[in-house]
Amino acid sequence: MKIIIRADHVHIEGYVNAVERLSKPITERLGTFRERVCAGTFKKALKRAPDVRILLNHKEDRDLGGIKDGNLKLEEDAIGLRAEADIFDKDVIADAKAGRLVGWSFGFFPIESRDTAEDGMPIKELHEIDLREVSLLNKSHTPAYDGTLVAVRDNEEKMILGETMFADSVDIKEETDAQDEAIDEALAEIRESSPDNDAQDDQPENKNEVTSEYFTRYKAMIAEMKA
Repeated sequence: MKIIIRADHVHIEGYVNAVERLSKPITERLGTFRERVCAGTFKKALKRAPDVRILLNHKEDRDLGGIKDGNLKLEEDAIGLRAEADIFDKDVIADAKAGRLVGWSFGFFPIESRDTAEDGMPIKELHEIDLREVSLLNKSHTPAYDGTLVAVRDNEEKMILGETMFADSVDIKEETDAQDEAIDEALAEIRESSPDNDAQDDQPENKNEVTSEYFTRYKAMIAEMKA
């Protein structure tokens, strides 16, 4: 999980879940099994979902925004469900500065799953889900399991909370508004000098969509400014 601390908010990036990986053993009333989110599951869920909220520790009264609010981006790539969020909440900013943010989690309802088995262990493969929220986790939240996927069942709501803990790979750095503006200005200059500048449809919309043609130059300029 990458955390960039800015003047009035924190920018957080990371993977909420890695697809095609087995969870730790999950024990329920009907027995013990492991779970796997299949590739494409999140992509279909995001296409269907009108909105996905971002919460702190799965608490509905700690709503930090969402896709409709414009401060959360979610996409499934070759690794899994990737999130980018800009959080303006003072408590989250304090947690980020103190190193108390430890990972991501997600809440969903299963729609379609298939039961298989591997090495004698029942496996539940998730193919269709209703993705409701992703959560930032701080150290006050203790998951029932650690690993790539953690599942916690709420018997009344039938909600499943899958938690990803990357506590050993949290990257935190501070970035001032002046640095951020300088990056945007540098990127604008690179775009203007690009040979494809006249092809507006091919131009990236923000610094997260830098094309491969000038990606190397972009990285060098940013590294120089931040050195």
